[in-house]
Amino acid sequence: MFYNDINCGTKLDDGLLKDNEIIAEINSLKKQNDVTILAHYYQSIEIQGIADYVGDSLGLSKIAKEKTNSKYIIFAGVDFMAETASILNQDKHVLLPNPESCCPMAAYLTAEMVREYKRKYPGLPVVTYVNSTAEVKAESDVCCTSSNAVNVVKSIAKEFDVNSVLFGPDSNLADYVEQQSNIKCIKMPEDGHCYVHSQISVDDLKRSRELIKDGLVLVHPECVREVRELADFVGSTAHMYNRVKNSKIEEKKFIIGTEDGLMKRMAEDFPDKQFYPIREKLICYNMKKHTLELIKYVLENLDDPMFEVKVPAEIAEKAIFPIVKMLEIS
Repeated sequence: MFYNDINCGTKLDDGLLKDNEIIAEINSLKKQNDVTILAHYYQSIEIQGIADYVGDSLGLSKIAKEKTNSKYIIFAGVDFMAETASILNQDKHVLLPNPESCCPMAAYLTAEMVREYKRKYPGLPVVTYVNSTAEVKAESDVCCTSSNAVNVVKSIAKEFDVNSVLFGPDSNLADYVEQQSNIKCIKMPEDGHCYVHSQISVDDLKRSRELIKDGLVLVHPECVREVRELADFVGSTAHMYNRVKNSKIEEKKFIIGTEDGLMKRMAEDFPDKQFYPIREKLICYNMKKHTLELIKYVLENLDDPMFEVKVPAEIAEKAIFPIVKMLEIS
């Protein structure tokens, strides 16, 4: 299966007409009600299409801080992303269309666990992936994304004059950063991972290469080391996107080792290229809990408290420091 020169993710006939009607209503409602819609690359292509901004965690964090001047922010992502937007925009209403859209990785690490690690390793800086709760961020010295993790760890290690850092909750990203930076990343916890990326195996990669002889393999740093070391390129969703965007004319085929949504985004934007999933059903079902119908409903009920993500001021005051520090390093 490959995606090439197709309008990915849309339905035909009646379904397409219905989607177009909903999209028109969404675009009208957000203009009327002073709303900015942010969407992660892992959202469906239809939701990406109605967003004001689409990006990865780092890009959307910057946008939430610097470019969202509206009273309301609808965040089509998972809970920690909406929390980050709330931390950076305490004076705005941040809405998560489906409150059940949670990140399983973030659940691996709690604030109390971070405090325990700090007691066990006094003097070491705490680096937490943005895929973490607001309470965890509040216990951190700096946050990072997969786009900037290596630079963040190098910077904070230099600031603290240490050769080791505490890093969580993704153990595979910690391993990748340690390889790239030569700075010891003590994992908080040992088994934290993304269920989408960690399922990609060496066999998946080898099988894909056999089927697509001249395809370039792009994988996310949340993949296991054995997969990363066999890939042609390792990078965040934004890095993968830019790798394809800046690819040579003769580079036509790409085997994508990340969530399905990014591949569909690239198929839309680069119709002269061909994209193949490294394995079937690489889907973050938590990300996909948002729908056009639900976003339209939220736009019609902006003040319904069930959709609002509001980080308490006392936590936000602590959590904003490591986020802003990350943005400064980036």
